[in-house]
Amino acid sequence: MENRIGAIKEKIAYYIDDFDSYIGITINLIILGLILLSSAIFVIETYSIPPEILIILKHLDTVILGIFTVEYMLRFWCADSKKSFLFSFFSFVDLLSILPLFIGFIDIRYVRILRWFRVLRLLRLINFETSLFRIKSEDGIILVRIFLILFSLVFIYSGAIYQVEHYSNPGVFKNFFDALYFSIVTMTTVGFGDVIPLSEAGRIVTVIMIFSGVILIPWQISILTQKFLQKSQQSNQVCSYCGLRFHDRDANFCKICGTKLE
Repeated sequence: MENRIGAIKEKIAYYIDDFDSYIGITINLIILGLILLSSAIFVIETYSIPPEILIILKHLDTVILGIFTVEYMLRFWCADSKKSFLFSFFSFVDLLSILPLFIGFIDIRYVRILRWFRVLRLLRLINFETSLFRIKSEDGIILVRIFLILFSLVFIYSGAIYQVEHYSNPGVFKNFFDALYFSIVTMTTVGFGDVIPLSEAGRIVTVIMIFSGVILIPWQISILTQKFLQKSQQSNQVCSYCGLRFHDRDANFCKICGTKLE
């Protein structure tokens, strides 16, 4: 019986994080779709919409939260080390994304900021060697990872600044687009000064945005620049054995399989 349960755990753990098999791709496509749908619901809720549509969206969001909760419980159940799982980065992100299901009934509007961390789950779909969309080149993986990191941060900051400023400054932060505009302008340190947070929490979020923009954006650009420079020093020689397309101009052997280059 224990062996059978162990086999089920192993199979579930494999398919949840697998990006090669049909079942694994299907599961992760569903997760990706739910993440994007959930994020879209949050954005739509910041606009003036009919009450009946708002009720439908809230029910749909609760269902999505329930699915994410089941996924989190499955990951916890299948984890070899429960302690390592609980303190891992993605486990923490998953926990943040499902907390509103359990504490959403409390009338604390700042708690809803945690819901915006759900978009960070997108980062799980990128792996160093392969991805859900089969981007196997190192440059492609780096580009997608940088895009997802920047997109996630901008989305989270936009949601956070909207949540803390909308109630105290509704004339400026009317909807998500206003918050998105402010986040991009702030993170890129452009600072037009046409949108100013009024609340204490809003100013704290703004300071964090500025520091993130100053540190993160140049760092990511330097990674891209380094990759482009490295690629300019490579030739388009194709390995006859493994098919690797790029090698250093002075390379005599394939750096992956060791086959002599012609």
